[in-house]
Amino acid sequence: MKPDLLTVQNVTKYFPLKGGRGMVHAVDNVSFALKNGETFGVVGESGCGKSTLARVLLRLIEPNGGKILLEGEDLGKLNARELRSRRRQMQLIFQDSYASLDLRQKIGDIIAEPLVIHNIGDRAARRKRVAHLLEMVGLEPEAALRYPHEFSGGQRQRIGIARAIALEPKLVIADEPVSALDVSIQSQVLNLLVDLRQQLGLSYIFISHDLAVVEHVCDTIAVMYLGEIVEMTSKETLFAQPRHPYTRALLSAIPRPDPKRRGAHRIVLKGDIPNPENPPAGCRFHTRCPEVMPICKTHKPQPQQMKSSGAAHLISCHLYR
Repeated sequence: MKPDLLTVQNVTKYFPLKGGRGMVHAVDNVSFALKNGETFGVVGESGCGKSTLARVLLRLIEPNGGKILLEGEDLGKLNARELRSRRRQMQLIFQDSYASLDLRQKIGDIIAEPLVIHNIGDRAARRKRVAHLLEMVGLEPEAALRYPHEFSGGQRQRIGIARAIALEPKLVIADEPVSALDVSIQSQVLNLLVDLRQQLGLSYIFISHDLAVVEHVCDTIAVMYLGEIVEMTSKETLFAQPRHPYTRALLSAIPRPDPKRRGAHRIVLKGDIPNPENPPAGCRFHTRCPEVMPICKTHKPQPQQMKSSGAAHLISCHLYR
């Protein structure tokens, strides 16, 4: 049986505070699997650990514990040289398309840089490859001779996408790739990502705080809260039968075009996300949960598998013991 493209097992990342005052619990015991050709969404409020998880999966940040397996190979056991070679299969699309591009380099050099690093082709072959990549993302080949500041935000994100697919990776992690773009441009970039997935057989991990965006592109969705996955299931099941109170609150915040229904079912969470330096005991969501019970304040809920409309449904909540 062919292994999943990516298997994440109990991955944890803590950041030490200055002076040894404790740890920031950025990612805590996260596990999931990504199949070939699948788009896996990770959603949650700002500060819940989504972007840290993305960098840990690529070993841009070293985890404190757990395993990350790419096609069955433990990335944690690779040395720097082996990891560089393996990164041909794993690429990242950044949230800030402006900051992620070197403003002193021409676009052609930016896109060709991964090819140079991995010693792929000669100069002529790279120029031809860059022209083809620009056309794939909807830009003219002549854009290779220009600089990043000459492009709009949407065009710069297309350049970032071209760079990400230059090495023909199997896995692309998209970290909030459209959150900084105008709404009118967001749909164009999302449709481009969907088209490239079909053309190139890509698998995505798509990170976002916008559930409407995730619904458009993802197959499976994991909901994160304060470094932990609290619910995970198929897109259809999550939107039709959300189980965790936090997920229901997030879904209720999606804007509705019907003025008569606007705000009718909105669940307003009180307070802010607790300090990740000192997470609450028991369920981390209990300080804001509208359905909190006494057990939630003392006992941490364990992830359990359920079935919802025939789909696997992982949830960490005492309501379903």
